[in-house]
Amino acid sequence: MVALYCPHYIGYDCGDAKLIWTSYTTQVMDLTNNVSSAEQRQMGMLIHERSLVILSASVNHQGNYSCTGNASAWFRLTVVTTQSGDYKERFQYPATCFTNEAFTLNCPDVNIPAENIPNITNNSIIWHKEGESLPTDSYFSSVEEKDGGAYTCTRSYLCYGQIYNMTLTVVLNVQQKEKTSIDTAIREPQNNHVFYVDLGSPKVIDCTAVMFSDFDELFWLSEKSIVERNNSLPVFYNYTTNTTDGKKTMTASLVFKKVSEDDLSTNYTCKLDSVSEHACNVTINLAQKPRPSYLSLALGIVSVVVVMVLTVVIYVRFKINITLFLRDTIGCHSSTSDGKSYDAFLICYKSNTDAGLHENDRKGLENVLEESFGYSLCLYDRDILPGKAVAEAVLDCIEQSRTVVLVPTHAAPCPGSGLLSVIHEALVERQTRLVFIKTETTDVLGSGLLPEALQLLGEAGNCVTWKGVNSMPASSSFWKQLRYYLPSPQHAPKTRLLPQTV
Repeated sequence: MVALYCPHYIGYDCGDAKLIWTSYTTQVMDLTNNVSSAEQRQMGMLIHERSLVILSASVNHQGNYSCTGNASAWFRLTVVTTQSGDYKERFQYPATCFTNEAFTLNCPDVNIPAENIPNITNNSIIWHKEGESLPTDSYFSSVEEKDGGAYTCTRSYLCYGQIYNMTLTVVLNVQQKEKTSIDTAIREPQNNHVFYVDLGSPKVIDCTAVMFSDFDELFWLSEKSIVERNNSLPVFYNYTTNTTDGKKTMTASLVFKKVSEDDLSTNYTCKLDSVSEHACNVTINLAQKPRPSYLSLALGIVSVVVVMVLTVVIYVRFKINITLFLRDTIGCHSSTSDGKSYDAFLICYKSNTDAGLHENDRKGLENVLEESFGYSLCLYDRDILPGKAVAEAVLDCIEQSRTVVLVPTHAAPCPGSGLLSVIHEALVERQTRLVFIKTETTDVLGSGLLPEALQLLGEAGNCVTWKGVNSMPASSSFWKQLRYYLPSPQHAPKTRLLPQTV
């Protein structure tokens, strides 16, 4: 069953104007003038004054309706099934209560027939909890968590000897109340209290007083207005009584479903009206809970981040110096044998320009690595034995060396491009480390002046730039970078160098 009610509009005095109901469903139809009472009953309708009652809604009743007098109103009737998603969205109503509190379920007054319609008799409301077959009581003296769930309220109406029902669902949400008690009002007259709350959260404040007479009353005021006991309101109160050893006490609970900004600016007063004692009251104020200070935490996080950033910057900036300091000062040398006979295999590559190392510079490079820094070197022009295939001999040196160093020159004997390709394949296969020395005046990588195999070798290794005279001192950046890319020598240097100032 569903009832449409034509509202009264302020400023319009209908007087004796006749109200006309019109249906716009399957066809436009004047239900008031062109349809008799018997025909209305046959259509499942009943019209009385400002009410249009559809006794049992079906898809045939779906559509638009209007009521017209001195003013008009329009209705859109949509019929859905109980299994559809629209049913739950449109016909379920939420309700919130708190544990250990008294609570009454209220059946929503939605589209119900007016009380003065002839031939319609209203019966009592019956409640059922979802999942239970027997009816349940709508009143809870003390709500428990198990009482939560969906409840259906059924209104039944007797019309022309037949029962018609209206069913709605109330979803009861039981919450644990945050309970705060005020000391007995009589003991603390005119005493103000401040309670800290979270906006948007529920809050229950109990006020307890000793009752000296059955006529004493304990209630809550909002400013100067009495707070209502209607639990459908956002702020309401209820009360409970208790008698112990002949002393009767009453507790009035002020309930905030969700604390709002307006509640923070409102004074609430618990007042005791007593016929035998002086009236007294307790006034409270709500204040938002102070937010915790995150300044210390923020400073700590910033400090940690700053230290981490500085550590990374210092390491990136001085990682070469730190590594060499550990090798030279503390004496960190490789103590584990990996089966290699040489620390590095030095081999020259032909430079097409005059930018390669001169013979003296190349010899000096080899001498400093062996004599000053203690590296064991395999040299192409010294350790390649005559009579052995060059490619096989080179591969043997690579196999026995921990690193391959390519040195640019234009005078010393150098392998051809075919051998360079073999070297590149061997380095890739054995995953041997490669250090590629280039000159300051020739950008080897991508210069286009070198064979393709040599360019691939340059791209695969770590590059160190020889800057002529500036690179000769053992403290120059050239030697620092070259030693950084080379592994730790297996043996300490024959000539001990003093640590260089950074």
